[in-house]
Amino acid sequence: MSINLAYRPLEKIKVRNPVYRIPYILRYCKNKRVLDIGCYDEAAVFKKGTGHWLHEEIKGAASYVLGIDNSSSIPDAGIISDKDRIIKMDACNLDKKLFENNDFDLIVAGELIEHLPDTAGFFQHLKNNFSGKQLICTTPNAFYLGNLLLGAFKRECTHACHLQIYSYKTLNIMCERACFSEWEIIPYHVYFTEAIFKTRGVKKGMFKIIERCVNALEYITPLLSGGLILHVKKI
Repeated sequence: MSINLAYRPLEKIKVRNPVYRIPYILRYCKNKRVLDIGCYDEAAVFKKGTGHWLHEEIKGAASYVLGIDNSSSIPDAGIISDKDRIIKMDACNLDKKLFENNDFDLIVAGELIEHLPDTAGFFQHLKNNFSGKQLICTTPNAFYLGNLLLGAFKRECTHACHLQIYSYKTLNIMCERACFSEWEIIPYHVYFTEAIFKTRGVKKGMFKIIERCVNALEYITPLLSGGLILHVKKI
């Protein structure tokens, strides 16, 4: 079931209230076999054990997880632990032979597609190789409230590795062109993770208060939330 949009400038979009990104994903990972694409967060060193490294949280919820990432921090031999593996590989050129004996229930691509040079090609690759499976992608929102406010002061909060940024409508049209079977787009609340964990005292408390205030505003104006979850029920 697709989302019916006329793509008129003033049409009203029926959108759900924002959710918290990691708990939403974990709900669908519980006791499942998960393929986690783009799993290695470059900032994961300080996030370990905090509940904010997605791959670590998936590992705790899933029955099995295989991670894929092309980070230079991953050795060529990959990373192997008691419950998962992380393989060094390009997300846009997955070697299907590695997955032939792994019948995954769910594919996760957390905060990945904004880094890709060809998201349409990535979606088509998933359609060709994992048709019928479930996919959850998350990505920053092009109309995030914080960036709209920063724009008034000639500023923008965008990572140097981000090649594009998506809105509700652009994510929807990407799904249509990829010929996905059924999907939903849900806003998610922004986290100020790095700011909170890298500061102390009054400044740390200030960032926590700001985060709560922004989350409250996101609930009132969901299309201005920090990011979007694309939940493809059937690729």
